[in-house]
Amino acid sequence: MAGKKAEQALVDRWRDILALHARTQCELDRVLHRHGLCGSDFEVMDVLAADPCGFRVQETSERVHLSQSALSRLIARLETDALVARAMCQEDRRGVRVTLTEKGRALHGQVLPVQRAVLTRMLTD
Repeated sequence: MAGKKAEQALVDRWRDILALHARTQCELDRVLHRHGLCGSDFEVMDVLAADPCGFRVQETSERVHLSQSALSRLIARLETDALVARAMCQEDRRGVRVTLTEKGRALHGQVLPVQRAVLTRMLTD
């Protein structure tokens, strides 16, 4: 009986985490939409903002929770909007490095406080 209660408590906690994630993601998408972005767009831009030299696509995919194909489509969309640029890696010609453009850095800086405010509101007790 105690094992079943512990198991159910674990499942309940997991579902609470999933629900919190879903609510937070929806709120992020809602507020970022005003800036022409979704939560995943901002997450990739936020990762890229950490290094002016950018990251290889593979490195970026390790930092965000997207499949490589979804990330490639997202990067292509951001590139079309002139928010990121892709270039061949100098150290490995088979790799592609992605960086924020000036426009991308400006938008990231503008939207960063909005995203952080949502996280603060949704994730602090």
